[in-house]
Amino acid sequence: MPLTDIDAPRTARGRTPAPVEQFSVFIPNKLGRMHEVVRRLAEHQVHVLALTLLDTTDSTIIRLIVDDPDRARALLEEHGFPFTETTIVAVEIEGERQLQGVLGALLEAELNIHYTYPFLTRPNGRSALALSLEHPEVAEDALRRNQFTVLYQSDLSR
Repeated sequence: MPLTDIDAPRTARGRTPAPVEQFSVFIPNKLGRMHEVVRRLAEHQVHVLALTLLDTTDSTIIRLIVDDPDRARALLEEHGFPFTETTIVAVEIEGERQLQGVLGALLEAELNIHYTYPFLTRPNGRSALALSLEHPEVAEDALRRNQFTVLYQSDLSR
């Protein structure tokens, strides 16, 4: 069920907050390449908040969430790292019971989860989970209805 204007969270200015963006960076499977990507971001005060890798024989996909997507995008382009961007759902979790609840809420909404990974850090220190799934808007609605805190990019920015 899609969100209505009444259901959608709003900022102080009345706009729907920006969703969390994930970067998928495509690099050769070579020693030091992941370090190079993370170093380039860190040199410009872009903090990696969540990270996962998909490794194959010849290449690697680094999926990451950062605190400054605009700066990250510019740096990845400037340094020639091929990448794509995807909207993901980020949700706060506290312990195993909440993980079960998050998964139960998504099951109840009949949503398939493509993949998930934890955040390394968050500005307020709480645990969070990144979820790639079909129909992110429906997932956000299902999670909020079940009293979970859905995070937006403004929640992650420093």
